[in-house]
Amino acid sequence: QVQLVESGGGSVQAGGSLRLSCAAAGYKLSSYCMGWFRQAPGKEREGIAHIDSSGRTAYVDSVKGRFTISQDNAKYTLYLQMNSVKPEDTAMYYCALRDLGQICYVPRRNAAEYNYWGQGTQVTVSS
Repeated sequence: QVQLVESGGGSVQAGGSLRLSCAAAGYKLSSYCMGWFRQAPGKEREGIAHIDSSGRTAYVDSVKGRFTISQDNAKYTLYLQMNSVKPEDTAMYYCALRDLGQICYVPRRNAAEYNYWGQGTQVTVSS
């Protein structure tokens, strides 16, 4: 059973930066697809950044050029570097891992393609 634990959320002013972390204790991240999703009140969960086992990444248009997904396999940790944040980035942020028993070669954008989720970390951006 995979346990994903997010951290790094908080309150920040527009234009500032945050780095979210997602720890997956003992899991070799490079074998799997992982992603960051967010959900604002009254809205559906949205996939924003994704990475596959070879390190290829994919982003939703609204965060391209501002957010960067990366992983440190030695630390079993996934990151989301958030720069130039905007009030519309305010949401609960979740990390997710896809483990179907095989290496994942293409970044997966759909929440339904992931089978493990963290508990979420809140990001609030003030104007």
